[in-house]
Amino acid sequence: MNSSSPETHGAAGLWVPILAGLAIAAAFATESNWIVAPREVQWAFVVVAYVVAGWNAMIRGIQLALRLHLDVDFLMVVAAIGAACIGRWLDGGLLLFLFSLGNALEDYAMGQARNAIRALGKLTPRVARRQRGSIEEEVPIEQLVIGDMVVVLPGERLPADGRIDNGTSAVDQSPMTGESVPVEKSVGDEVFAGTVNGDGSLLISVTRLAADSTMARMIVMVESAQNEKGKTQRIAEAFTRIYVPCVVAATIVAIILPTSLDWLAFHEALLRAIAMLVGASPCALAISTPAAVLAGVARAARFGVLIKGGLHLESLSTIRAIAMDKTGTITLGRPEISEIATAPGVDPMRLLALAAALERRSEHPIARALVLAADSRGAPSLIADDVVAIQGKGLQGNLNGSLLQAGSPRLLAEIAEGVPPSLQETISRLDAAGHTIVCVVLDRVLQGVFALSDRPRPESAKAIARLQSMGIRPIIMLTGDRRAVATRIGAEVGVDSVRAELMPQDKIEAVREILHTHHAMAMVGDGINDAPALAMATVGIAMGRSGTDVALEAADVALMADDLGRLPFTVALSRFARSVIRQNVFISMGMVIALIPLTLLGFVNTTLAVIMHEGSTVAVVLNGLRLLVWRDTDAHE
Repeated sequence: MNSSSPETHGAAGLWVPILAGLAIAAAFATESNWIVAPREVQWAFVVVAYVVAGWNAMIRGIQLALRLHLDVDFLMVVAAIGAACIGRWLDGGLLLFLFSLGNALEDYAMGQARNAIRALGKLTPRVARRQRGSIEEEVPIEQLVIGDMVVVLPGERLPADGRIDNGTSAVDQSPMTGESVPVEKSVGDEVFAGTVNGDGSLLISVTRLAADSTMARMIVMVESAQNEKGKTQRIAEAFTRIYVPCVVAATIVAIILPTSLDWLAFHEALLRAIAMLVGASPCALAISTPAAVLAGVARAARFGVLIKGGLHLESLSTIRAIAMDKTGTITLGRPEISEIATAPGVDPMRLLALAAALERRSEHPIARALVLAADSRGAPSLIADDVVAIQGKGLQGNLNGSLLQAGSPRLLAEIAEGVPPSLQETISRLDAAGHTIVCVVLDRVLQGVFALSDRPRPESAKAIARLQSMGIRPIIMLTGDRRAVATRIGAEVGVDSVRAELMPQDKIEAVREILHTHHAMAMVGDGINDAPALAMATVGIAMGRSGTDVALEAADVALMADDLGRLPFTVALSRFARSVIRQNVFISMGMVIALIPLTLLGFVNTTLAVIMHEGSTVAVVLNGLRLLVWRDTDAHE
């Protein structure tokens, strides 16, 4: 259906049916002598109704017919002209009026889904307050370059993606990630364009150009999703291309056959054929899937999940197994101290201070974790001099004339007094459990050890349990990490099985094997090494915040908050969308199947056929729009 432009939805698009409706109502009034007027006035009202309501449909129908492509607009114009040819001008005008009204209501309803997407583009301010030295100036966000410093005052929207250089504040990230409460941000934290600053002033170093911001990528991905057709929609369009010519042929037969066999007079056969032509038009079928898909994609986007198209929304509802990367997906992707063990007489805070004295000179993730722990726990501030790397072991430096070393257990081969039995037992236990161990040695004497590990995300175990309760099993962890580490993390979060020490090509083989066994599966990942597996899976799902650009490009779905708790919601949404699509197909085809015999047998006339036909079209659109307000009370929302 829908001969009008997508841009004409809403109140602006209602002028056509309103004007046509007034004209056809005036024509009926003069026909019924409720208003006394010359015959010419009645004809004028009818002509106005035909021209206003039928012009766009006629032009589009003729254009497509010349290309040997018959669609719903063509059927409606033929039906109206047929009614006029047998003197039923008012019936033809009513048909075009209701057809244009259905178009306008459809456009309006579909516009609500589009507006939910377009609203994303209005979140980012058009100007930024750039600071250079002591000078502040307002510039268009397009002029910002990486490294620019931007000042954001309390209550303002952030103009660019960046990293906080100065200040602390609570930032409302709900437009981006769907998080319901503001997130505390401080120096070094990443922030996003379009989010709302709280009550603190921030100085932000720009890390992405305006065109490459997370918000800009969200909008591009969601807009492109509108053009990505799902399987049901493609089937419906293929069916319509064959079905419409068949309807035209059946209409001709419905006119010729009864009259040639003297079953009906030509006038009556023509009336019934026109009514059948209206009832058999697949308007509702054509719009049933796009209405649900667009609403579903918009609903997911408001919850911080980007689905790149109807194909992926439908495919997500069919998955029976999920493979997940470990680092950065199931886990936070950064090491944290999980245990501290000290030698007799050594204070843990002293041990932290010694480790941080060396690690401040390093950018290694483990070094950053130790420094962060020392600073956050208030350890004394020490700084070592002459810090150098020890090949394969760690770092060493000079601390007030003493040799300070921090690194792997290989350092223990060089200590003077041996390892105390209690520490040796701890080191063996931690190593067997898959922890990363950092030993701290001062003047060849072991001071203590740290165990570091990449901890599971807080929501991982709950999300995995929820997915399993939805019948998605197995959930398999795929990782290149050591088997001991993977087994420990897998047991913590409750995955069904673990495959460790995998190279990227091994992940691809694992996905291929899961696909072969379960036919439809999803792959969740965040890194460059996950991209091939994401592309191969039925549905590839990337972590949108921490995920690499390569992973985001290869994926079909992005979790913008890096929150696995959004995954059960998305699967439940896709299943509900599939249910709505099936309902729409049933409604649309059920009406067609009912109207064809009822019109041919004379039980339903043209006017009633139009009302029932257009009613089914509006019904499927409104049914699809339920997805905009759908909530899954069991999922993490």
